[in-house]
Amino acid sequence: MLRQYELVERVLAYDPDADEAMLNRAYVYTVQKHGTQKRASGDPYFSHPVEVAGLMTELKLDQDTIITALLHDTVEDTLATVDEIERLFGPDVARLVDGVTKLSKIETMSESERAAENLRKFLLAMSEDLRVLLVKLADRMHNMRTLHYIKSEEKRRRIARETMDIYAPLAERVGMYEYMREMQLLAFEQLEPEAYATITGRLAAIRSEEGAQVDSIALEIKQALAEAGLRVEVSGREKHPYSIWRKMAERHVSFEQITDIMAFRVLTETEDDCYKALGILHRAWQMIPGRFKDYISTPKMNGYRSLHTALIYSNAMRVEVQIKTREMHERNEFGLAAHWAYKQGGKPDGQVGWLRDLIEILEASNDPEELLENTKMAIYQDRIFAFTPKGALFQLPKGATPIDFAFAVHTNLGAQAVGAKINGRHVPLRTPLGNGDVVEIIKSRNSEPQLSWLGFVVTGKARAAIRRFVRQKERAEVAAIGRKLYEEIVERLPTKVGKKALGDALKRLKLGSEEDFMFAIGSAKLDDRQVMEALVPGSAANIPEESWPSQKRAIAVRGLTPGMAFKLAACCHPVPGDRIVGLRRPGKGVEVHAIDCMKLADGVDADWIDLSWDARTDGAVGRIRAELYNRPGTLAEMAGIFAKNHANVVNLEMTQRENPFHTYEVDLEVRDLAHLTRIVSALRASEAVAQAERI
Repeated sequence: MLRQYELVERVLAYDPDADEAMLNRAYVYTVQKHGTQKRASGDPYFSHPVEVAGLMTELKLDQDTIITALLHDTVEDTLATVDEIERLFGPDVARLVDGVTKLSKIETMSESERAAENLRKFLLAMSEDLRVLLVKLADRMHNMRTLHYIKSEEKRRRIARETMDIYAPLAERVGMYEYMREMQLLAFEQLEPEAYATITGRLAAIRSEEGAQVDSIALEIKQALAEAGLRVEVSGREKHPYSIWRKMAERHVSFEQITDIMAFRVLTETEDDCYKALGILHRAWQMIPGRFKDYISTPKMNGYRSLHTALIYSNAMRVEVQIKTREMHERNEFGLAAHWAYKQGGKPDGQVGWLRDLIEILEASNDPEELLENTKMAIYQDRIFAFTPKGALFQLPKGATPIDFAFAVHTNLGAQAVGAKINGRHVPLRTPLGNGDVVEIIKSRNSEPQLSWLGFVVTGKARAAIRRFVRQKERAEVAAIGRKLYEEIVERLPTKVGKKALGDALKRLKLGSEEDFMFAIGSAKLDDRQVMEALVPGSAANIPEESWPSQKRAIAVRGLTPGMAFKLAACCHPVPGDRIVGLRRPGKGVEVHAIDCMKLADGVDADWIDLSWDARTDGAVGRIRAELYNRPGTLAEMAGIFAKNHANVVNLEMTQRENPFHTYEVDLEVRDLAHLTRIVSALRASEAVAQAERI
């Protein structure tokens, strides 16, 4: 562990103007606050924030960041408060510490909910100041280095999975490849211990048997470049164990079948020398087609710049070579942290685009799982490059479609997209984009996002925006249904209901707005009794039990001659509450249709009979169409909704299967239209159901 004077000396070595007294005060503060707390290793707890601060000094970060690193756990794990930190160390440090601090653990939250809320707060703070991310990455790095001290295997694996899914990709997105590689390696050791032991063992054997070969290849590369007059540094190494394992998994091959285990780095003096070196190596050894990538002319989103190529060395051995300047290498290893722009009073350019996307995802995501899913999609995918017709460049994940591209340009463009051209040719919206494609989006102000787009979009930003729009539309529909049900309920009250009664009802039910009230009615979260009692307390007690919607009544219609036979039409499945009409043809009974049934247009040769439902009605069979997400448990959840609403399933049939959706048509025994409407509303409110409607 770094001693107090050692930490201060490190900071003063690269920042002589740093406030030495404040650094000392922060060191003493964290030691006092954490007191006798211990880590799983048995070390004093304060050793952790001190080591995190030490990692920040290696990146030569400013004193506020160093102090934040020292204090980052005090608010969460001690009696310290953000206000106290602001008083002692200033508002900037307090804001940074608050950004890094996790939310207090709420026992009623699930593990995924806690993770999502912590991530939500962290990303919002990071969007304001990227130093929050740098401290958090160093915090996670030190925790991973000491992860083996935690006794619970389940907890170790959970932390490792979170690191692999969230923090390693975030490190990559800001170009901190050293952090990314070490985090992946440590997480890999916990998540796949057998694979980790096998691969690291094989690499150790190669190192002992062929270690001289790596040096000899590096020397030969250097000599070839020196003979052409280039001054370079060349180094070689085995590939990262996790990247080898991922390649084995993706290609379904064994370790022995991986031919490009070795990778070499060539550092030049100028950018021109990079391209000269590339040409020399391609003439000296055969290049592997399709493996050349120019990240100098077109950098990665995180600012990474380098030339990548793969060569066939002697005996068909494949080696990878990265060519970059020394300045590029420094930035590539530590990214934005390598030349932190706060020293010049500005903000790094590299954070703007993808952070803006993450913030839109935060605003659009509806639940913890969705937030985590969309965030992972946004930060951890291979990229392609596509252009607007005016030449603006956008980086997207492999497999991205014109819809993903449209949302990347602007959320409104994505929402209004109706068609697309790729390289001047009209294509379906689900067409995958290729590297270098020019994409033109055709839009219409009257258009809106389609639910089916969720079946092919791949970016978290597009998925979150589509889901948000669908939710808003469904909520408006459910609220409209709720308002109709509300009007029916109000008619049964013994007194008129005004604005004041409605306002009082909202207070009693602890609802924020009239729309929330109507949505709760439409989605069956409030039944008739609850609504009536909220509007006029005591009114429900005076209504006879047999008049409640749950009371069964016999099926009967008014307007028929006594004894006349009738049947409910199978085309529209009318239920009590629908306006109905009868069609009578010679030699046949009366067929009862809903007044808006399309089949009535075929009834010009029949006698029309005005009908209405009798009070003795016992219910009828209604038909609904439900589009479910194709994942385990969704069908059971739909069945649970039917059971909860006391509806018996008469018939269920899958009518369409198109990933990621399955469509079912269901015949249900229901009491009346209100009962059927509530069931449809409950389905629409379910996360298992993409869309539901009455047929």
